[in-house]
Amino acid sequence: MMSTQENGSGDAGRARSALKNGHHVSAPSRKTLTLDTMNANVKVMEYAVRGPLVIRAGEIETELKNGAKKPFKDVIRANIGDCHAMGQVPISFIRQVMCLCFNPELFQSPDFASDVKEHARRILDSCRGSSVGSYTDSTGLDVVRHDVAEFIRRRDGGIPSNPENIILTAGASEGIKSILKLMNQDQDGKRPGVMVPIPQYPLYSATIAEYGMEQIGYFLDEDKNWALDIADLKRAVTEARRHCNPSVIVVINPGNPTGQVLTEDNIRAVIRFAQEEGLFIMADEVYQDNIYAPGSKFHSFKRVQAEMGAPFNTVELASFYSTSKGFMGECGIRGAYMELINLDAQVMAMLKKMLSAKLCPTTAGQACIDCVVNPPREGEPSYESFQAEKQGVLKSLAERAKIVTDNFNSIPGIHCNVVQGAMYAFPRLDLPQGLIDKAKSLGQEPDFYYALHLLESTGICIVPGSGFGQKPGTYHFRTTILPPADLLKTMMDRFKAFHVSFIQSFQK
Repeated sequence: MMSTQENGSGDAGRARSALKNGHHVSAPSRKTLTLDTMNANVKVMEYAVRGPLVIRAGEIETELKNGAKKPFKDVIRANIGDCHAMGQVPISFIRQVMCLCFNPELFQSPDFASDVKEHARRILDSCRGSSVGSYTDSTGLDVVRHDVAEFIRRRDGGIPSNPENIILTAGASEGIKSILKLMNQDQDGKRPGVMVPIPQYPLYSATIAEYGMEQIGYFLDEDKNWALDIADLKRAVTEARRHCNPSVIVVINPGNPTGQVLTEDNIRAVIRFAQEEGLFIMADEVYQDNIYAPGSKFHSFKRVQAEMGAPFNTVELASFYSTSKGFMGECGIRGAYMELINLDAQVMAMLKKMLSAKLCPTTAGQACIDCVVNPPREGEPSYESFQAEKQGVLKSLAERAKIVTDNFNSIPGIHCNVVQGAMYAFPRLDLPQGLIDKAKSLGQEPDFYYALHLLESTGICIVPGSGFGQKPGTYHFRTTILPPADLLKTMMDRFKAFHVSFIQSFQK
């Protein structure tokens, strides 16, 4: 038998093996965090709006910059509701107030109206040290929360709003995720279930997957312009109770990706359903300013619930609003609020404790949301320009909503419901069986296969309907209505030419 010295397996042997040509060589280290050891929920979550097609769109843009020859000169990013990226001009009053908040020395400049200065001074006076560089309370600046409460009271015809129930957040997404986190508790060995509309905004499916919760899909009725079908809600909750504990229902109004605006009767039916089934309501109302179709009107869940009276006015409700959408489009500023109705006082205390670990929402976002909920009043210097800019944006969006609807419906094999609100259309595609078979042979969803070829052939980036969910056997895509009118015309011309040619290639 060989000795330790002979086979080099002792300390001396290990020392020699660590030296090579007079240099120290470290033994290969094993990664602590790998795909096998990381959070499994993160691996299964997906976010279609920024998925592989968007990555490919970025690659194509780089290729074009480097001189690559394509059948198009630019990429049209119709995949995401990023208003300013598509050329929307910021609202002057909002940017001027924020400018003064971040550059107080400009208060001496004659270039800013008196109401702009008063608004900015009011915000700064509520900040510690009169600086937006200081932390705020974890729920946000008190003066902004009072302004939000007053905004809600005016919106809802005088129904009171308590500033203590208002929480400012860094975008609506943060508020939505915080409420879902509160709901994330198994009961009787069953995971919490979250009812979401199908099609749905992928933030919800991604967060549900990340938290290890159970998604309960309920189908919107495409034949009724994406209305909620109470019969399908009952089907979904009944089936779900066999394997999870349904706790919350998410409603997106106006709809994303579907662009519908719910009627008051539809909202009443949802509230009645939630009360009967013991569900918490999450009302995603970030597009409440974006109403376009004649006869459509935004109705807040809070107002409808209050007017229904007992027992429906006791249902727990969280509603969300954001500076990213509406007429503002300030996506990167990350300003938003959520209002919590009928929340248990002890749960509210736990929520505020949880939020305190994040310190505070951004002061930029808080200043921005305050400009939206407390805009210039009639008679103030900035009133007329503010109203002109606001109405100009909304009028242009309404025109583009009609252009998109009419153009898609003029293309054979594409069916598009009226874009009543929000910033998107969700047309249905009639795909030939040959295309479907080809896509499946490649392991791809047919609408993804279609969208990928659209991108490669035209530079138009859309999101396939499979990323939002859809009824089996149907195929859709989401596109924004945000491109400026001239770019929108270019986009629709490219789209029509591609669609007709691509579909015909599978019908020979």
